[in-house]
Amino acid sequence: MDFNDIQNAWNNEKTENVIVPADLKKIQSANTPLDAIKKNLKKEFWYQILSIVFMGFIPLLYHFSPQTTVLYYLLFSLFTAVCAYYFTKFYFFYKRLNAIALKTKDSLYETYFDIRLNMELYKTFGFALTPFMILFLIGFLYAEFSKTPGFQINEFSNSQIIGLFSIVIFCMLFMGIALEWWVNSFYGKHAKEIRSVLDELREE
Repeated sequence: MDFNDIQNAWNNEKTENVIVPADLKKIQSANTPLDAIKKNLKKEFWYQILSIVFMGFIPLLYHFSPQTTVLYYLLFSLFTAVCAYYFTKFYFFYKRLNAIALKTKDSLYETYFDIRLNMELYKTFGFALTPFMILFLIGFLYAEFSKTPGFQINEFSNSQIIGLFSIVIFCMLFMGIALEWWVNSFYGKHAKEIRSVLDELREE
């Protein structure tokens, strides 16, 4: 095969995935928001680990009764199991982000959609923890009120039941709004920067 044959074979190659230098610079500019996402993930991971450790000492700090302590740690073990499941997912996501090399449009697309997928997973994680947080709050209030002399739980009235359901619904709504704000503030705005790079590449 002479030089002309080699050149003809080269020209016949598909060029969809060929990245010109200008495009390569744009693709690599997505490294900045990607680094911010990785930094936020790492910090938040350690903050959440410390929060779980602190929660494990709450019965000791507030001197729960033995019966309340047993119920608390039963709930806490389920809470920790759910956290461990999602933490594993986020850990492998973080490892993928560290291993990614942004050199092609395909790699940038894959990274963007992986980020979006894990943002939704984060919201699911938050909603999965919401019932635990409500039960923790109820248990904490019960443990505190039970220290009052003469405290006893009587049969709930209709107004008390409605009030309890209102508190639960409010907590769920508040958690949903807080999750949307948190995810968009710490991850969504950086995902939008990566999306803008993809839009620029598409327009060319």
